[in-house]
Amino acid sequence: MPDTTRILDTIDCPGDLKALNEAQLKELCAEIRAQLIATTSVTGGHLAPNLGVVELTVGMYRALDCPPDMVVFDVGHQAYVHKLLTGRRDDFDTLRTYGGISGFPKRSESPYDLYGSGHASDSLSIALGYALARDARGGDEAVVAVIGDGSMTGGMAWEALNQIGQCQTRLIIILNDNEMSISRNESAFEASLGWARMNPRYWETREKIQRKLSRPRVGRGLVRLGTRVKDSFKHLVVPGMIFEELGIVSVGPLDGHDLGLVEAAVKAAREMDGPVLIHAVTRKGKGYEPAQSNPSLFHGIGAFDPATGKTPPRAEGAAPTYTEVFAQALIAEADRNPDIVAITAAMPAGTGLDKFKQACPERFIDVGIAEGHAVGLAAGLAFGGRLPVLAVYSTFLQRGYDQLIGDVALQGAHVVFALDRAGFVGDDGPTHAGLYDLTYLRTIPTMRILAPSDEAELVCALHTALGLDGPVAVRYPRGAGTGAVLPEAPTSWEVGRAVRRRACACAGERSQGSGRGQVAILAVGHMLQRAQAAAELLAERGIEASLWDMRWVKPIDEDCVRAEARSGRLLVTIEENTIRGGFGAAVAEFLSAEGLTVPLLQLAVPDEFSVQGPIDTLLDEAGLSPARMATRIAERLTKLPQG
Repeated sequence: MPDTTRILDTIDCPGDLKALNEAQLKELCAEIRAQLIATTSVTGGHLAPNLGVVELTVGMYRALDCPPDMVVFDVGHQAYVHKLLTGRRDDFDTLRTYGGISGFPKRSESPYDLYGSGHASDSLSIALGYALARDARGGDEAVVAVIGDGSMTGGMAWEALNQIGQCQTRLIIILNDNEMSISRNESAFEASLGWARMNPRYWETREKIQRKLSRPRVGRGLVRLGTRVKDSFKHLVVPGMIFEELGIVSVGPLDGHDLGLVEAAVKAAREMDGPVLIHAVTRKGKGYEPAQSNPSLFHGIGAFDPATGKTPPRAEGAAPTYTEVFAQALIAEADRNPDIVAITAAMPAGTGLDKFKQACPERFIDVGIAEGHAVGLAAGLAFGGRLPVLAVYSTFLQRGYDQLIGDVALQGAHVVFALDRAGFVGDDGPTHAGLYDLTYLRTIPTMRILAPSDEAELVCALHTALGLDGPVAVRYPRGAGTGAVLPEAPTSWEVGRAVRRRACACAGERSQGSGRGQVAILAVGHMLQRAQAAAELLAERGIEASLWDMRWVKPIDEDCVRAEARSGRLLVTIEENTIRGGFGAAVAEFLSAEGLTVPLLQLAVPDEFSVQGPIDTLLDEAGLSPARMATRIAERLTKLPQG
């Protein structure tokens, strides 16, 4: 019988790669690509970036000795190959699933995962920290940072480069440039330039030219000519001039799919005394035609048919996603208001702004992975008379917190923040969870926060935010809406006013208290649906509960809270945010300020980092299932004084 054992099945650690010959390495790369496609077609994930770094990762690890050598990945979108080569091959089919391995490097998962990445542009800082720690203890291991060209748009990366150039410690930076299409001959030429710059004669030649051009007796015209010659020489032989100006030797660009070339470059870089940047050009989706043809779609994709690359069609009659509704509503608002400008930080498709770009290209701005800059830019646009809407994932807006305070709120700039992926995000796990926005936004004076309970409410919340002044945030979850009918024309909400969705039996109007019910539920955002189900379960137990769609997290509806508190009911707050500092905390703060003593039960996400898994599963695990909430409410009622 023929041997059907894959070469991949013999690789338990990066050191096993060194025993393979050229033919075996080629076969291994094909097997890795097949495994990537097979797994992500079921679990979803970041397929295109990983297909593009197969040879890069294999070549890098052949040149290193890990451990003790160390590799730090930026973002982690390109770390699946790393996982396959570092002992997680047999568990790879659990990628991004509940209880399975993470879609990103994770320190608790493997000793090879030196940093739990998930956000961009920070690998250089982390790697420099490792390198300086190595120097302090007298070590000699190599430290490598793998960073993509997209991450280089982030300011943190350039702050680190500045420090790396200053420190001049041994550090290898692999710049994975997957936005450029190159041929083999072209990359061979560029690689030869890189090797020239590794050669000591290059440095001697450059210094000799610079000395000759700086002689005092050279005429002014010749000096000008000489300056141009010097610059031309550097551009010819030093494509990475900007890095070298920072004190970092730059090699390449070279073909990142030439495994032998990558291996040789990393080996040469290991011998250098200071920092070296290897510019490797790769192609997203390489080896899988659907991903090569549409790398944006396959950058992060759900389950798909591996034979065709097609994703399952949406079920007939399925509700649109919140993201789709937001995009549609923003385009409609822009048709009515020519001052509206939409901003994204490298996430046009993820935030729905790709549709806005098609409709209003002259009013669309993509700043790259630079959230702090995006917030500051929005402030400047507002000062200049425009109406900026920054659509951003909740977790990524955290990176612009300083600008939220100093550039926007303190200055009174009218900027609308559309916070997508608020709450649990599912398979991407804790690095992407939007569980903190209510907390960090509530701390900012003048900030107003709206939390629509369904997609129809989202349309009106956006319309309301655009009509206010100062900073306003609208937060909404990932995934499909409830199927609510979208309004033909949006309406504006009264600031700080909640809406009662369920009244207690025999309950009076709000101004008259709460009637004979025992519980008042104050729900935030799309948790309203779960709160409604919990109220119905309570009713089956003979416990009457009123239910409020709070709409506003800042300012809260003080009249609503005051009236319900004075009725003596148990107040229950429900939100998909960390329990620390969110909506429940806002209610508690108000009750304290008013001198109202009333039983209060805060139902929110526990004060701990989340895991990956289906959003409904994570909500249930957090104690936010209707059944669990109803039980907790009933249990709290039994502990209250009777009479």
